[in-house]
Amino acid sequence: MTIQGTSGQEKLGSGSLAQHHVRYSEDGLFLRYVRGQMRVFWPRLAFIALVSLALAGLASPMAGLAGMLIAGTAEVIDGTFMRYAYRRLKAGAPSRGLRRISAVTGLLQGIGIFLGAATPYWVGTLFDGASLAEIDPLFAMSVLAGAAINAGLLMPYNVPATVARLSVYTLAPYVLMFSGDAVLDQMEFQLRLGGLVILDGTLLWYLHFVTRSFARTRSILLTQALQQQELEGAYERLLEQQVEAKRLALVARHANDSVLLIDQNNKVQWANEAFTRLTGYSFDEIQGREPGDLLNHPDTNPEALEQILEGRRTAQPIRMEILNRHKDGQDIWLETNQVPIRDGPGGKMSYIAIERDITVAKHNAQQLEEARQAAEEGGRAKSDFLATMSHEIRTPMNGVIGMAQLLEETDLDTDQKLYTNTILSSARTLLALINDILDLSKLDAGQITINPCDFDLHQCFDETIRLLRTQAETKGLVLDVERDADLPRYLHGDDHRLRQILNNLVGNAIKFTEKGRVKVTVESEPAIGGGVMLNCAIIDTGIGIPKEMLTGIFERFSQADAAISRRFGGSGLGLAISRRLAEAMNGRITVTSEIDSGSCFTLSLPFALANPADMSVVPAPEGTGHHDGLSGVRVLVAEDNRVNRLLIQKFLKKTALELEFAHDGSEAVDKAKSFKPDIILMDVSMPVMDGLEATRIIRSWGQPQPAIIALTANAFDTDREDCLAAGMNEFVTKPISRSQLLDVLATFSEIQRVQLTG
Repeated sequence: MTIQGTSGQEKLGSGSLAQHHVRYSEDGLFLRYVRGQMRVFWPRLAFIALVSLALAGLASPMAGLAGMLIAGTAEVIDGTFMRYAYRRLKAGAPSRGLRRISAVTGLLQGIGIFLGAATPYWVGTLFDGASLAEIDPLFAMSVLAGAAINAGLLMPYNVPATVARLSVYTLAPYVLMFSGDAVLDQMEFQLRLGGLVILDGTLLWYLHFVTRSFARTRSILLTQALQQQELEGAYERLLEQQVEAKRLALVARHANDSVLLIDQNNKVQWANEAFTRLTGYSFDEIQGREPGDLLNHPDTNPEALEQILEGRRTAQPIRMEILNRHKDGQDIWLETNQVPIRDGPGGKMSYIAIERDITVAKHNAQQLEEARQAAEEGGRAKSDFLATMSHEIRTPMNGVIGMAQLLEETDLDTDQKLYTNTILSSARTLLALINDILDLSKLDAGQITINPCDFDLHQCFDETIRLLRTQAETKGLVLDVERDADLPRYLHGDDHRLRQILNNLVGNAIKFTEKGRVKVTVESEPAIGGGVMLNCAIIDTGIGIPKEMLTGIFERFSQADAAISRRFGGSGLGLAISRRLAEAMNGRITVTSEIDSGSCFTLSLPFALANPADMSVVPAPEGTGHHDGLSGVRVLVAEDNRVNRLLIQKFLKKTALELEFAHDGSEAVDKAKSFKPDIILMDVSMPVMDGLEATRIIRSWGQPQPAIIALTANAFDTDREDCLAAGMNEFVTKPISRSQLLDVLATFSEIQRVQLTG
């Protein structure tokens, strides 16, 4: 029997099956052999002494003494070795080598028994001169037969030693029977030989019987050990199940969750104390009744109840949330988890229902859902507000900048030029701020798009630095650019966003540096997965940034401190936009800085390599002063704002195109039929009918189609997608300069001319 709580190895070591394996292993059998030999050592010596006394009385004292000395000495040698072997086995020594030695001592023991029993033959010849023919071998053969029988019993325990003994006991009778001086006739020889053969056959049969009996006994004991082991295991499992049942009962009784046992008829058989705390009903009130009779709420979902009944009919686990009612009438939400159990194969089905109060969680979830909806509604309201403000601000800004540009082209005195330049500079600063706010809003809403294309990296840097060099020279700063000699020229990525980030970083460095220089270094390294990692460092000798402010400068509307904001100005949006654009491009921006020593911003962006053979050569833009190709082009302008209509009319005054205006989308549709324009400049937000609806109607006609260009104050990417989806050919945001407008018209007038001529 095993002890409860012991490990698997201890159970195996103390089990009946393990004991059987140990007992009948090679080491176990040899140990039993050794112990048996030690146990019969003194009885065997006593037997030898008795045989020696018999020899002394029947043959001669000399024969008895010689037999005692020879047989006794062999027995002592074997017995001494058995004690040594026993000590070695107890110390953990292997039995293989000891068995080999035991075969030698067994052989000596067998020879000793043979010589001791045969002393009348050789002692008489040596000392008394007796003839062997005068001595009957029956006594010696009887002793040898008994020794052989005794040795045969040890065959299963130590085969080598037994074989050694039996070899002596089998050959010895032949030596005794056929040695000596007597001359045997044929019949006597045959009788002796036949008797010895019968004796050997009997011995072999005896050994076979002993071996089979031992094997049968071993098999019976193995079966008993297996049965005992199974009984012990069953008893152990029973004890464990009893302990587990007690534990489960304690857990169910004292659990915080409600636990019910429901029979196959949906009746409650048992409920714990938590059920009473949860529902207000005692066990006596619920016992023998269906839970729904007391707990179902008038607003309980019928589908949930049907799902529970269906799960019980099909014996499937059930997990759901259900609205119930407390005994005092309060609403409670329960999470019920019902699992089917069966008493046994073919037994009765019942259910364990574990129920948890999730009323508070439900209320919290409802509040979170309301908050989420409110946040989404707020996000939509924010987007709508930004879109509206973008449109409402850009529309008058288009008039301000456009009219200032027209004014700039007139003959002005010095003061008037100063005023005009101030208006344009302020308007462009305000427009840049509006663009930054819109970009940040797009990033927050996840609406910013990355548009990769093949581009010339060297040209991208040269053009960006060229625009900023004037600003640096105005402050007396040196703007240096160092490019790695191995810098690739053609890359695949969004060069527009790269220009935007560089413009922000280099522009910031120039703004916060009063003397010294700004240095831009560009290098590349192979990127993991192919392509290159572009590393650009912008180093300045400006005012520096305190260490505690290094992380905060990338937050929106943030600068190092208020004094810097008052001293240098700015909205604090540039770095926030740059970092988030870099992250959107799977890159990063890092910064190191020291007060009064300058800062170093490092931009790292991954790009794919572009094939120069696939790069299309972009022609250099023509001057904006020659647009003879617009002669005779019919242009319809759909614009509801009077100032913008006037501005476009002034922009196009010196061209030879035919110009017509529509005040809303509906009028634009009518004039598109009558005027048959080549190009339509379509505002999006207009009264009566917006530009998108007007475009869809025009595109639905079968007549030759004009090019429709969205000229709108809406600046989001979604606005662009909506315009293109409605059928417009291009998307241009306000405010627009005269040169931009002329370039767009020239481009699409050429496209229309090619389409008409085929």
